Amino acid sequence: MRNFHSILTLFFLSIFWPACTPPAETVVEQEVATPAPDYYQELYRPAYHFTPEQNWMNDPNGLVYFEGEYHLFYQYNPKGIRWGNMSWGHAVSQDLVHWEHLPIALNMEDDIMIFSGSAVVDHNNSSGLCQNDEACMIAIYTAHTDTLQNQAIAYSNDRGRSWTKYEGNPVLDENMKDFRDPKVFWQEEEEKWVMAVAVPQEQKIRFYSSQNLIKWEMLSEFGPQGFVDGIWECPDLFELQVAETGEKKWVLIVSYNTSNEGSAMQYFVGDFDGTTFTNDNTDDLVLTLDYGKDFYAGVTWNNTPEGDKLLIGWINNWQYGQDIPTQPWRSAQSLVRKLELHEFPEGTRLTQHPVEALQNIRGKRVHDENVQLQEGDNYLSLENIQGKQLEIIAEFEYQSIETKSDAEVLAGEFGVKVFKGEEQETAIGYDVATQSLFVDRTQSGDTSFHDSFANRTVALMPSDDGTVKIHIYVDHSVVEVFGEDGYVAMTNRIFPDPTKDGVEVYGVGGSVSLKSLDIWEIQSAWQPKTSSTEQPQ
Repeated sequence: MRNFHSILTLFFLSIFWPACTPPAETVVEQEVATPAPDYYQELYRPAYHFTPEQNWMNDPNGLVYFEGEYHLFYQYNPKGIRWGNMSWGHAVSQDLVHWEHLPIALNMEDDIMIFSGSAVVDHNNSSGLCQNDEACMIAIYTAHTDTLQNQAIAYSNDRGRSWTKYEGNPVLDENMKDFRDPKVFWQEEEEKWVMAVAVPQEQKIRFYSSQNLIKWEMLSEFGPQGFVDGIWECPDLFELQVAETGEKKWVLIVSYNTSNEGSAMQYFVGDFDGTTFTNDNTDDLVLTLDYGKDFYAGVTWNNTPEGDKLLIGWINNWQYGQDIPTQPWRSAQSLVRKLELHEFPEGTRLTQHPVEALQNIRGKRVHDENVQLQEGDNYLSLENIQGKQLEIIAEFEYQSIETKSDAEVLAGEFGVKVFKGEEQETAIGYDVATQSLFVDRTQSGDTSFHDSFANRTVALMPSDDGTVKIHIYVDHSVVEVFGEDGYVAMTNRIFPDPTKDGVEVYGVGGSVSLKSLDIWEIQSAWQPKTSSTEQPQ
């Protein structure tokens, strides 16, 4: 017996794919955009993904938890809607879902841009910059000019509300033009600070150590390994426990950017002995963090309460990021994801799960189960539910080659279509023949701003038992997809006609069963900006 919380009507069909720095040709636009009068209601504005109120944003920076608040800093242009005048924007959250905008933390000064970096809590005042020997926040960032990049620090003694640049900057200078994006953490076993910093043109990550965040000594280099075309940027190094074995492994995350293929991320699993990172896999193996076209510069929070590794990434691509059709802001950050290590037949791999706090903004729910999609192709068209802000969990079961009888036809493809309307759809599906999850945005809406935008992203996702689980977040112009409990992540921007917001569950060829379907309308996480002066409770 089907259980409907909304109307589900069954139809039959007959037929059914830098980060850290921009490309050299970037034009810096100085005009300041003006926000629309209806707060966070502009066309394509995400309702529960982080976006600046106005102007350009790229990499997340300085992720740190301190005294009840998660801090998100980010690359920001206070003077325009394209890349330039790099400074650190700033926001805080108590739940990683609702964010409060704060004033710019670190401003560009004297033609020195504030490029990407990290932040830590100096619990023991190792730097000597904390007042009254109490814990304070230290930001470590790349100071950028046209000819030189070096690492500098700033400190805050008022919960990040104001910042002072260290008068002895830079704290690490190798006299290099491309040397950026420091990620710093405290390594408890070695009782020292460790910095991972990118040497982009050489596809290398350098490691340094310090006792006080001011004097740094080089430890080693890693790379080039994995994907070695283009440039490497925005490293992150952290330790995780493998869920199945309890063994602790180290993960090194690296973003890379190429002129032909755009922006993406990879990771390495191995060991770090306090000096050297060693990759467990072959040098040429590429482990992809997110298979979409729009996930870059992802890094994790320091000092999290439970020690969880929580990651957020920039939802954009340097191929077309400065031309996407949004006003008065450009770019978004992903949902915050909890990272875990698991053992699979092919080896130890990362999985990614959106943080549980997102469940607190779920609204109306639609549920269905055990719906058979027979040969001849059909779909469920969902009525009376808004299609712009959704969370969708769909689990399918199909006849595998091993289990089907001679009389049965192997399923070809199945999945969910969002922003469905006349000549428009974004398909999130599974191809049985290739055992692959995909997002097809070739008919997703406005793709005219760049030749490479209308594409189909694909990730191998084998199904041994003939079941496939797809978890989808839809947010106006963002589609984040997690397959098989986070085994695959895939993030893409879309720019649909918002009047065409239908949702369909579809199957093509063969016998497919929709084992379960849950769809929630998601509430907006945004309220008009207020000032933050009180200590969080």
